[in-house]
Amino acid sequence: MSIVQGDSRCTLGYVDPASRIGLTAGHCNATGSVTDLGGNRIGEVLLMSRNLPTGGAIGPGDVVSDYEGISFAPGVELSSTLPNGLALRMAQNAGPEPGLPVCLMGSVSGETCGKVDAINNGWFTMADIGGQHGDSGGPVYTITQPGQALLVGIYSLRWGGKPAAMSWSAISAQMQSQLVAQIPAAGPGNGGPELPAVPVAAAPASS
Repeated sequence: MSIVQGDSRCTLGYVDPASRIGLTAGHCNATGSVTDLGGNRIGEVLLMSRNLPTGGAIGPGDVVSDYEGISFAPGVELSSTLPNGLALRMAQNAGPEPGLPVCLMGSVSGETCGKVDAINNGWFTMADIGGQHGDSGGPVYTITQPGQALLVGIYSLRWGGKPAAMSWSAISAQMQSQLVAQIPAAGPGNGGPELPAVPVAAAPASS
């Protein structure tokens, strides 16, 4: 699904219907309101982080942050099912590994598949993935069984000429820290609105 913030068009990544929070790329953020392509408001920015350099190369050891959490408006219908019919879920052990087959679902490119190329500091690069402008924020996932996929990361940009994504584990940890920092100022005990919980990865069921 395409989302619009100001002049930026991106892809809505993982959607958690239980917490009513969605993920996209942080560099998409241009305004607090999030709309669809028709201009219909679907939510507000809950939190975001981006520290992408404006110039120069990004090294493997650099800590790069590029994510945004969206709190959906009441009445907006939500689903974690991808346009290709795959049920997308999260898990604690869904970390990228070199050579792992992955796919990107972008609102412009559709589904393109390849593999993880290199693991860096909370982010990874990929080979044979055809991401382009408008695909930023799209989910990067690996297919675990017919009809099922596991979230591995959120697509960002091309870094060093290669498509790159933030890992879900890095995003989750950073979002939790941000919410904890925001609660004293925005929690219901201080007269502010109650903050929704960040999506929490569930441990995979034992076989």
